[in-house]
Amino acid sequence: MHPFVIATPANRVDAVAMHWLDPAAAFIAGGTDLIGLMKDRVTTPARLLDINALPSMAGIETLPDGGLRLGALARMSDVAADPQVRRRFPVIAEALLLSASGQLRNMASIGGNIMQRTRCAYFRDADAPPCNKRQPGSGCSALHGLNRNHAIFGWSDTCVAVNPSDLAVALAALDATVRVQGRRGEYGIPFADFHVVPGDTPEHDTVLGSDELITAVDIPAEADAPASHYLKVRDRQSYEFAIVSVAATVRLKRRRIASARLAMGGVAHKPWRLFAAEQALPGLALSDNEGLREAIGRSFVDAKPLARNAFKVELAQRAVLRALRTAGARP
Repeated sequence: MHPFVIATPANRVDAVAMHWLDPAAAFIAGGTDLIGLMKDRVTTPARLLDINALPSMAGIETLPDGGLRLGALARMSDVAADPQVRRRFPVIAEALLLSASGQLRNMASIGGNIMQRTRCAYFRDADAPPCNKRQPGSGCSALHGLNRNHAIFGWSDTCVAVNPSDLAVALAALDATVRVQGRRGEYGIPFADFHVVPGDTPEHDTVLGSDELITAVDIPAEADAPASHYLKVRDRQSYEFAIVSVAATVRLKRRRIASARLAMGGVAHKPWRLFAAEQALPGLALSDNEGLREAIGRSFVDAKPLARNAFKVELAQRAVLRALRTAGARP
């Protein structure tokens, strides 16, 4: 690994200023993703900004309006075990528990989890064939190469990689807000706008700039979702990244769907909301297999599978149906 130095900002404002003055530096909390990227020589920051000691960023608290705030430095294991998270948002707890081993969950932070970078092998291996995400303008080897685990939505000729975060899928379904400290103060970014599709700039995963630091993630009170579920389909059961995954929340009225939120992982460069399906589901019973499949299918008319991942289109729809029913069966 290349040499680097570690600096410790005293507060959020200092952290943002230090990173803005040195955009090549990197924030580090748990480091479970960053250190791997450094070992693989994908990123080589000469300075790490250790933010673990920043105050008021590791808690889990109820907001005045009834919403829930997850501090950016809260560890995945602490959030997954929190009684309020488990009771009100089981989809979050399940996503976290399926994300990684216990050792990694004890280290990894909430902010770092939603910032983790793709697991595309062409991106992760500095000695691999060209990758626009690693070296802009060099080409996308996965476009016509090994793309079994890659996108079926929102990809471009410059990049077909997928976002690897399980937690991000759950937060997308809950319409969360990312709290950010910038040079001009603190503000919120809707989760739907936080991650980006590749377009012509696949090197960018999020809208964050060099003068911004994630401080927390807010979940709105109206997203309260005890009837929710996170389903992850993977090649093996032991802490593998998703082939496809689904976060589903359901509200029932007289045994019929009153509303639902659906987000998918493993299918796009960002967590992918199934808005067309959400609009078609109200009024349907969970026992109406044909109706549910037709409603879910509306979100897949724009799917564009690659040469090696066409199976994802059917697999994803089956996963959504299963997740929806599991969520709806919860009291």
